[in-house]
Amino acid sequence: MSKLASFENRVVFMGDSITQGWSVAIPEFFEGKPYIRKGIGGQTTQQMIARFQKDVINLQPELVVILAGTNDIAGNTGPTTNEMIQLNISKMANIAHINGIKVILSSILPAYDYPWRPGTFPSQRIIDINTWMKNYCEQNSHIYLDYWTAMADDNNGLKDEYTYDGVHVTKAGYNLMQSLVEPI
Repeated sequence: MSKLASFENRVVFMGDSITQGWSVAIPEFFEGKPYIRKGIGGQTTQQMIARFQKDVINLQPELVVILAGTNDIAGNTGPTTNEMIQLNISKMANIAHINGIKVILSSILPAYDYPWRPGTFPSQRIIDINTWMKNYCEQNSHIYLDYWTAMADDNNGLKDEYTYDGVHVTKAGYNLMQSLVEPI
């Protein structure tokens, strides 16, 4: 049996630093399971599209969980409109779907501000993109995974117990995320 064939029900977690940090905070989440973490810190949706073939399609997963968009809003590679982010997320979903891969689009996690780009105040943009994403999933038979509702505080930022800097997730945050994604 080939190495690729030995992983039934393979799931690729595609994302940025939040996805990257998951296996550091909770390594047991990935151990002994057909879960493959493909998170790269700081990446935007455009950068994820560039590696989508290699990091998702070539691995032949049954399912891809995409968590993306916060670095676009932060302007990591320059100004990006909501429409550009939405187009990039829909491109990844379409590429996966065309290749027979089920799609879960994860809401962008709450953030009141970005420590590396203070004064951005991204919360309304995050809410707007998440609303679009939920509707897009309903219209395209994808699954929308709502982390935002469970993790948001009264200021539309991450609850203190789930973050150490307002953006990145603590072990408690990853535990909550795990409890939401695994049933799916």
